[in-house]
Amino acid sequence: MTLPPEMFARDGLPALLAALDAAADATRVVGGAVRDSLLGLAPVDLDLATRLAPEETLARISAAGFKAVPTGIAHGTVTAVLPSGPVEVTTLRRDVETDGRHAVVAFTDDWREDAARRDFTINALFGRPADGAVIDYFGGRDDLAAGRVRFIGDPLRRIAEDHLRILRFFRFHARFGRALDDAALNACTARANDLMALSRERIADELLKLLALPDPEPTVALMLAHGIFRPVLPEIVDASALSALIAAERTLGVAPDGVRRLAALLPADSPTAEAVARRLKLSNRRVARLVAAADRQAIGSAAELAYRLGAEQALDHLLLTGRADADAAALLAAWQRPTLSLSGGDLIRMGLPPGPVVARTLRLVEDRWVAEGFPPPPRAHALAEEAVAEASRAIQ
Repeated sequence: MTLPPEMFARDGLPALLAALDAAADATRVVGGAVRDSLLGLAPVDLDLATRLAPEETLARISAAGFKAVPTGIAHGTVTAVLPSGPVEVTTLRRDVETDGRHAVVAFTDDWREDAARRDFTINALFGRPADGAVIDYFGGRDDLAAGRVRFIGDPLRRIAEDHLRILRFFRFHARFGRALDDAALNACTARANDLMALSRERIADELLKLLALPDPEPTVALMLAHGIFRPVLPEIVDASALSALIAAERTLGVAPDGVRRLAALLPADSPTAEAVARRLKLSNRRVARLVAAADRQAIGSAAELAYRLGAEQALDHLLLTGRADADAAALLAAWQRPTLSLSGGDLIRMGLPPGPVVARTLRLVEDRWVAEGFPPPPRAHALAEEAVAEASRAIQ
């Protein structure tokens, strides 16, 4: 089987490949684009590997009329900005020294040597642009056909080189796996404590990618059974809420969301959720989502929750508490927050004396307006007059 010609036809790519001597096999497509094409999937990103030195790559990309960005030139990577999008071009490498988090590399012109430093056989496939041939040094095509994620070489050694490969193994297994590679699973289990040496940002990025896959629950259950979370996320002990959430998302046609699914794995306790979010160094927005999702006590209709929390957090809450239905999902998908057309000044003009009572009364009006489903201005005005009358009587 060869790669489809359209892979090499995207806007600007033929000129880039020509500049990088792909016809003479100096440059090949590598990794995910080859893997996904063999599976009949449309590649999202396209990466190139080349025998050319980084400085030569940089010069040739520029000479071909494309913007060349030295994104990781010390490690051999230059990004070519094509009309169809960015393409990373990396010089063939071999590892000189690794410590589980970073690698010192040297450049090489040996395709097999470069493939040997990659993590899994299914990610070490090359595509030759000249004829679309797939070059496979380690049985990646057979593994792909079998739905098996297998380390290249000794799994323990590969994990020692980069501890993040533990989480990557489970993410790729959740995406492509049908047959479990025992050697890989045993190595990940034995080296789970190595995750403690990683930055929490890298852990969070890999975990959220895993959870955003269509159905990660069986893989998460596998990770729990083998103690993978225990060193860095001991709060995750059960996947049953995740299973229920995924079922609800599917029923309602709601897209997978890694943060919402992480909330399903954590205890329904806001301080715990915040502690985990801070430990993972998530953005402030994601921290707020996890904290809000941990509170399962919020009440009100979908519209009320959306008004108070925002559509995203309202959907999280309804799905996690089993209260979501098709009408709620549709409402939240099209949600635009209504505005109460009243101010404190309006209440004062209705006769309410200035002071703290104005803010209290405005909140009361807003609560009643929300409870009535955001009625139009005439009704909002009537609600305000009623509340002003009540407040005026109370302070007399």
